[in-house]
Amino acid sequence: MRATRKRLCSALVAAYSLFSLYAAYCVFLGPRRPPASRGGPRQRHGKERSSLGNEEWNPWEGDEKNEQIASQQRYETNLQMLKNMKSQQEQTDLKVQIWGKAAIGLYLWQHILEGLLEPADVSAQWREGSIKGGKTHFSFITGPAVVPGYFSVEADNVVLVLNGREEAKITYATQWLHYAQTLIQTQKLRHVAVVLLGSEQCNNEWIHPYLKRHGGFVELLFVIYDSTLVNEEDVFQWPLGVATYRNFPLVEPNWSMLRSPRSYLCNFLGTVYKNSSRESLMEILKQDGLDKLCWIAAREQWQPQETNESFRNYQDALLQSDLTLCPVGVNTECYRIYEACSYGSVPVVEDVMTPGVCGNSSIYHSAPLQLLKTMRAPFIFIKNWEELPAVLEKEKNMSLQEKIQRRKKLIEWYRHFKAQMRHKFINILENSFLPNDKGG
Repeated sequence: MRATRKRLCSALVAAYSLFSLYAAYCVFLGPRRPPASRGGPRQRHGKERSSLGNEEWNPWEGDEKNEQIASQQRYETNLQMLKNMKSQQEQTDLKVQIWGKAAIGLYLWQHILEGLLEPADVSAQWREGSIKGGKTHFSFITGPAVVPGYFSVEADNVVLVLNGREEAKITYATQWLHYAQTLIQTQKLRHVAVVLLGSEQCNNEWIHPYLKRHGGFVELLFVIYDSTLVNEEDVFQWPLGVATYRNFPLVEPNWSMLRSPRSYLCNFLGTVYKNSSRESLMEILKQDGLDKLCWIAAREQWQPQETNESFRNYQDALLQSDLTLCPVGVNTECYRIYEACSYGSVPVVEDVMTPGVCGNSSIYHSAPLQLLKTMRAPFIFIKNWEELPAVLEKEKNMSLQEKIQRRKKLIEWYRHFKAQMRHKFINILENSFLPNDKGG
């Protein structure tokens, strides 16, 4: 019995010793846990709040941080895309500088491209402007102070506006072409186009060697009059336009111009050349007193510059006449055609080919005035001035309302014509000078 009790006591002592050793190991040698892990959920929440001060505990904090990182990455990606798009846009945009060294440059800039010039003073030595059309940034310079080598070439694409109507003008034009050629050779220019006031007899052979198709550097040629050079590939017909060299203005239609009765059936203010159809026109107008129904002011010698009085008279005649008589001069196409359109006075055009080497009507069925006819100009075309009395008789019988509708049609056509020429000009430049983009 005593032995049994002794064995039990020994077992208890051994068990106690083992427990004590295990307890000591857990306290002093075992792995430690954070204090919060020994409390319940309420206790753990309270301890974390006290350690964070006033900040709220957010169970979705990790997700929010991930979303912020993703949002920042999207922002940076979009920003880079915008930068790339802007860089690509700058690369595809075309910069063209126009050197206006002929008066027709003002028709191109102000009437076709609708650009402004500073200063407004037409007698200024230097005038300039800039506009954006399509993908093209245009700048324009003109005036006596614009001379080769004494101005900044601000683009590597140039449109050179030249006068090649007579020998003296051709000599001056070739100086500009040689200057442009030097800039091409020194890689300061990449592309050159020319807008040319050609010969009224279409004798433009002098420019052939400068064309790229003949081994030159001029890639595009826009030529005035019905030249046989026109092929609609690299040579295009361009309108003569109004006489900007006489400071004919850009006319804005108004209510009075469209709707007021006009005092005269027709007008003709111009030079009557010896042995020309203009002499026949004067004779026909004198028959039956037709000249009393029209504003007629004929002179025997051409005058390049108008006086203030003669210019006002000419504008008044256009504004006060329903028809403007346009007999042929040295060429069928004349400034008067476009000036009459500006005032809603219908051009009565003598539709005959003038002497020279202009478009052969047996080949070009719409020549002369092929460009205007292609654009469906609402003019009155006659082959002989003997047809004029019948035209004027019909005019007498037209009501004011019919004439108002005709004026609207003419002015709207002319507005559309200029817009079409603007679109064509820009597209041709972009298609040629942006070969990788084809101009849209």
